[in-house]
Amino acid sequence: MQSIVNDVVNWCTSVIATFGLPGIFVLMLLESACVPIPAEATMMFAGFAVSQGKMGLAAAITVGVAGNVVGAWLVYYVGLYGGRPFIDRYGRYVLLRHEHIDLTERWFARYGPITVFFCRMLPGVRSFVSLPAGVARMPIWRFTLYTALGCVPFVAFLTWLGVKVGADWHRLEQDFKWLDYAVVAAIVALILWAVARRLRRRAA
Repeated sequence: MQSIVNDVVNWCTSVIATFGLPGIFVLMLLESACVPIPAEATMMFAGFAVSQGKMGLAAAITVGVAGNVVGAWLVYYVGLYGGRPFIDRYGRYVLLRHEHIDLTERWFARYGPITVFFCRMLPGVRSFVSLPAGVARMPIWRFTLYTALGCVPFVAFLTWLGVKVGADWHRLEQDFKWLDYAVVAAIVALILWAVARRLRRRAA
């Protein structure tokens, strides 16, 4: 598994080294579209490239954020046009029903902007918040605004770290994986707890 991750990281760095800013845009688009591309490796290596004078800091951050927003649009529209029909047809197999969609819509109607904003800064889940936002039919202009606002500090921080640590960016990127694992583990635990609670209620 570690070998696969290293291969992906090496591929990301080669894309940026070859294509520069367009490479960053494509990688961050894929990452935001739920393709397992590590944003940490992409933007830290971009920061390293900045430290070497190969691109500007503002340009790297702007392109990274733009790629994230476009990728988020793709997932949003999957949720918008495919989410409800999919749940209507297959939701019962994974314990999802109309009430859950209604709950999602009410949640995003009330807390959508703050949810999108903060989730875009959480490793491991930042890409997936676009799907329920689309299912809940959150207005696209609002989704775009808060997606961009949430992406800016995340992308800027990673790029800045890459600039500061220079050639040591790869070591720091390895350390970030533990944070990803911790966040994902916490979310999986929460989902399992919610499913177990629902099954107990149905049994009662």
